[in-house]
Amino acid sequence: FSATMPPDILKIAKRYMKDYEEIVVGSRNEGAENVRHLYYMVNARDKYLALKRIVDNSPNIYAIVFCRTRRDTQEIADNLIRDGYNAEALHGDLSQQQRDIVMKKFRDHVVPLLVATDVAARGLDVDSLTHVINYGLPDDTAVYTHRSGRTGRAGKSGVSIAIIHSREKGRLREIERIIGKTFEHKEVPTPEHIIEKQLYNLADRIERVKVNEEEIAAYLPGISRKLEWLSEEDLLKRVISLEFNRLLDYYKDAPKIDVIDVKPSKADRKRNKGEREHERPKNDKEKDRRTAERGMERIYINVGKRDGFFAGNLIDMLNKLVTGKRVDVGRIDLLPAYSLFDVKKADARKVVGALTGADFYGKRIHSEIADADRDYSKIADKRKGKKGNK
Repeated sequence: FSATMPPDILKIAKRYMKDYEEIVVGSRNEGAENVRHLYYMVNARDKYLALKRIVDNSPNIYAIVFCRTRRDTQEIADNLIRDGYNAEALHGDLSQQQRDIVMKKFRDHVVPLLVATDVAARGLDVDSLTHVINYGLPDDTAVYTHRSGRTGRAGKSGVSIAIIHSREKGRLREIERIIGKTFEHKEVPTPEHIIEKQLYNLADRIERVKVNEEEIAAYLPGISRKLEWLSEEDLLKRVISLEFNRLLDYYKDAPKIDVIDVKPSKADRKRNKGEREHERPKNDKEKDRRTAERGMERIYINVGKRDGFFAGNLIDMLNKLVTGKRVDVGRIDLLPAYSLFDVKKADARKVVGALTGADFYGKRIHSEIADADRDYSKIADKRKGKKGNK
């Protein structure tokens, strides 16, 4: 019995099982009818910020957040806990006892957010999930179907959310085609919308709270004397402030983090290309690549596409290794053996110091402020040759 049947498992079944019958309930890879499929498009470095806004915008959320790796799962759960959310991680590094404790807290709604890998979440039977959140899309469409099918059960409605960056858009369209569903594009909730949603939720909780008249009667006179100098409006303001000061402080001057989900027209692309060519120095192509945009500093790092290093990896490393205010990244050029990227001049030395000596899947990182007159491709070729001679 299986909720999904991956192709590799099907090959094994066909090879070793004779005269078998396959019984399918429902249609393959078909999404549940009462599940809405939404996606938010942000920069890779803003995925965690988007996750928090989605959670804050759903005051009664009860959700599983799916991640691709154990490391991401633990890191996101730790960050949520640090930021004041009730969350737990579920992944393969947990002992059976730890897993049982986490699942009991989640089933009892003590913890409303479970951050999990697909493998660790197999076999979980949890009712009444309001949301399934994909912190990035899985490679296998059947896995997405399995994830989203955990909400919207027993006639209830549910929401399956994907937080993606622009390079995952093609994968999203492929999933749409296979499951026969269309993802709705949503803008990441604004601070104003989140605070309004939370305020109305508080008002709703106040309306519905069960009052034990007998137990509370003895304390009311003293409380009334203590607060009688407050007007009705002042009392209401204080009740709200007790609940929302942290939220108001956090979202004060918070930026918009959406990536515009519209392809520029041919005319716009041509104009933008012309503007970029005008701004760049008229040197040869290699030297141009080593030259920063105005107001920025160009940084060299000794890993590239051949090492499995892409823009998302760079953003993740900067977020983890650079302390203090988040670093804004400009133009990124990914080459086979190395990469170049722009940061603000004020951040350049801090970035180089943070990256140098770090580890990227066993490769020691070297970083420096790029020299426009230095040919880094020749350096990479020499290193490759030395490695081959060894």
